[in-house]
Amino acid sequence: MYLADIFTVSANLAGLPAISVAVRLHARTDLPIGLQLTGRRFDEATVLRIADAYQRDTEWSTQTPPIATR
Repeated sequence: MYLADIFTVSANLAGLPAISVAVRLHARTDLPIGLQLTGRRFDEATVLRIADAYQRDTEWSTQTPPIATR
């Protein structure tokens, strides 16, 4: 768990809004791959709008990885 937050700590320390959205499932492992979006300070609304638009235009956020059903 020591490195569990390695990809989010920089945005947290800088005080920047960030969000992670599902992008696709890995071709071999069927594990989810995500995309992290980071915005300008105090501009949470833009980050949320972009994430919402991406999820509305793709189906990735509605899929369940096969590993979750085992």
